[in-house]
Amino acid sequence: QVQLVESGGGLVQAGGSLRLSCATSGRTFSTYTAGWFRQTPGKERESIAAISRGGSMTYYADSMKGRFTISRDNAKNTVYLQMNNLKPEDTAVYYCAADTRPGAIWLRAGIASSEYRGQGTQVTVSS
Repeated sequence: QVQLVESGGGLVQAGGSLRLSCATSGRTFSTYTAGWFRQTPGKERESIAAISRGGSMTYYADSMKGRFTISRDNAKNTVYLQMNNLKPEDTAVYYCAADTRPGAIWLRAGIASSEYRGQGTQVTVSS
């Protein structure tokens, strides 16, 4: 089992950047694929990205390509989400997750389908 705790959310102006972090504990983090998804009230959960166990492969939902970058540091048991040129429609609760499936398969199934996820961190983008 793996535990995940997100941090780094907050209020930012449109056009700004944020970097979210997700600290993990429990079983060896490097044995899991890691990913991010987000949820806005009244909307379905949106997959953002996944990253392979070693960090060499990344996978992005089509709508998330270009402004979001996922990375990980297995030595620190942490996964990151760099978000640039933020827009008001990016306002959501962002969650990190871990899974045993390969990133491409997990992304197609939906990052939120994982049983391992954090409690989420709120990101609010003002116009």
